Amino acid sequence: MTDKPHQNLAIIGHVDHGKSTLVGRLLFETGGVPEHIIEQHRQEAEEKGKGGFEFAYVMDNLAEERERGLTIDIAHQEFETDTYYFTVVDTPGHRDFVKNMITGASQADNAVLVVAADDGVAPQTQEHVFLARTLGINELIVGVNKMDIVDYEENRYREVVAEVKELLDQVRFDTEDASFIPISAFEGDNVADHSDNTPWYDGPTILDALNDLPETEPPTDASLRLPIQDVYTISGIGTVPVGRVETGQMRTGDDVVFQPSDVGGEVKTIEMHHEEIDLAGPGDNVGFNVRGIGKDDIRRGDVCGPADDPPSVAETFQAQIVVMQHPSVITVGYTPVFHAHTAQVAGTIESLDRKMDPASGEVDEEEPDFIQSGDAAVVTVRPQKPLSIEPSDEIPELGSFAIRDMGQTVAAGKVLDVNEK
Repeated sequence: MTDKPHQNLAIIGHVDHGKSTLVGRLLFETGGVPEHIIEQHRQEAEEKGKGGFEFAYVMDNLAEERERGLTIDIAHQEFETDTYYFTVVDTPGHRDFVKNMITGASQADNAVLVVAADDGVAPQTQEHVFLARTLGINELIVGVNKMDIVDYEENRYREVVAEVKELLDQVRFDTEDASFIPISAFEGDNVADHSDNTPWYDGPTILDALNDLPETEPPTDASLRLPIQDVYTISGIGTVPVGRVETGQMRTGDDVVFQPSDVGGEVKTIEMHHEEIDLAGPGDNVGFNVRGIGKDDIRRGDVCGPADDPPSVAETFQAQIVVMQHPSVITVGYTPVFHAHTAQVAGTIESLDRKMDPASGEVDEEEPDFIQSGDAAVVTVRPQKPLSIEPSDEIPELGSFAIRDMGQTVAAGKVLDVNEK
């Protein structure tokens, strides 16, 4: 491990715009992937008739993904630059993987948006930018990729930058702060080193822009919030809940409580990477044992927090949502499944409070009769089962969610206000 500050980086953008290739290239350029591994991937890619995919192969090392040539899971890869130690949250571009994208992007501090020079802004480019904005990503680095395909033409680069700026303005991203970089992830232009193919460009490379990102403060001061992913029984220890510390710190000896199961006790041991530790902080994936808690007392979707500042359990909550795709209209009484942190709970929309202009955030209409694809709205939701969730301005890590129905993500949102049980 390194003592450099850590950043979670999401790579977002439309399918086939070169996200995986860029990540493979970054890992390669920063020494994260040895030359012989790339060579192996190159041979394998050529045998499968997918020459040119070798950098993407570094990321997509699941066999199924190779066969399909798509990124399915969020692969966690790490690399170091001069300033930071990065974990890449490689976010899949395909629609059916938007839920992954949401859980991925909500863990990221910053994002690289990849837009292909030959294609420009595509439908998913818009969706991802909107989601990134809703889920609180503040700094964007925009890589205008595949410059080699458009013969490194400055005019084409400028056209794409203008398109992206227009999109960012629509969702109120600050374009002043965004870096736009003409790149070829495949050839390596302007990723680590300035390219002779773009003599007209004198800005930063991708690595320069990553080094210049503002340092993020880990949310250690906030109260402990640890959503439970799984609960195991381990012989000799007992019940071991496992999850990622989102905010705050957990120490052995702390009194904790699990909500909404409403049970608690003292933390006896904390383990990370098979080693016992005394203190866990934000971003740590841990297993821990709490005195007196049995396997049937808690479940996935519970949130662990301090006994004296327990996680909120919502009777109802008000949220701002963005409808990405819905075949018809959403009205009061609609009951899809809400995916928040590790919980999946059906929730009924009790009221449509107001419809917003997604571009400006201004109120368009009070208490609309319905909302549909492309709309942004403030709604009140009643979970059908107890759900622990927090206002996103207090604990953003537990304040965002995806709404799924009919096997797809229909909307994403963030919690404005929780009316507690």
